[in-house]
Amino acid sequence: MSNRESRRLSKHWCRFGANPRPDSLLHKYTSPNHRSYYSTMTTQPSALVIRTAGTNCDLELVRAFEMAGASPKSIHLDTLCEDPSILRSFELIGFPGGFSYGDDIASGRIKAMHARKHLLPELVAARDRGVPIIGICNGFQVLVQLGLLPGDSPDGANEPSVALCQNEHGRFIDDWAVMELNEDSNCVWTQDLKAFDDPNLCRFPSAHAEGSLVLKDGYQIDPNRVTLRYQTNINGSTDRIAGISDPTGLIFGLMPHPERMLDWNRHPFATRLDASTKSGPTPGLSIFTSAANAVQSAAVPS
Repeated sequence: MSNRESRRLSKHWCRFGANPRPDSLLHKYTSPNHRSYYSTMTTQPSALVIRTAGTNCDLELVRAFEMAGASPKSIHLDTLCEDPSILRSFELIGFPGGFSYGDDIASGRIKAMHARKHLLPELVAARDRGVPIIGICNGFQVLVQLGLLPGDSPDGANEPSVALCQNEHGRFIDDWAVMELNEDSNCVWTQDLKAFDDPNLCRFPSAHAEGSLVLKDGYQIDPNRVTLRYQTNINGSTDRIAGISDPTGLIFGLMPHPERMLDWNRHPFATRLDASTKSGPTPGLSIFTSAANAVQSAAVPS
């Protein structure tokens, strides 16, 4: 992609209320197999990506939702704080990764403070009406500090019972991590991952300095809330935890980046994968198709 085309994408994606990515450009940078996958969907769930200063993975998250068959919009946090009712228009919500507000004070802290003050009631209401919500990396840190994960309190107003702290070795991680799926989890975001029984396929890139999940003294997390684990503990997380969900299975947070693994040519073993594997969606895309399909299924009268 040229710099000129990149600027065109940014101009379209960041405009409130506009189509996040023109169809012609989306088709240009999306494989035919993925296009045929999402073009079979009969409806397009609306998806909200909440960006702010320092967010740097919002465009990838917009693309993930769009490839999964949703109709996404990227809206700045300030706009939502001025009118939190905007959240009522969406059927999927994503908190993207990055370094919101420069990770000043702590990773995700300032974004979480703004969201707690202005958006928490609407986020709880969204969950209660069945809206899947995902937080990736910095977004995961925000959801934890909001108290929406692990989500022990029905109103989401409880003090955090887990935290994402500095990596055990004190260094920034920029590497691929093999995921282990908890198939007993009710998380709506990971149901399609069950199709990937080869652990070599289910790999996500990780990029964080504060991703080691620790529990509050005396707190024990329900094993079924642990949705994903690292095969090798890359950051010192308790019980190798990479991702958790709330009791409803609707709210999901993880440190690795599935939105950066939407195409098979991103996989570290891409050239060694057979054609049949590469003809379907990637594990990263499957997370978003799983949630989009859940929304569509709920919208279909029984």
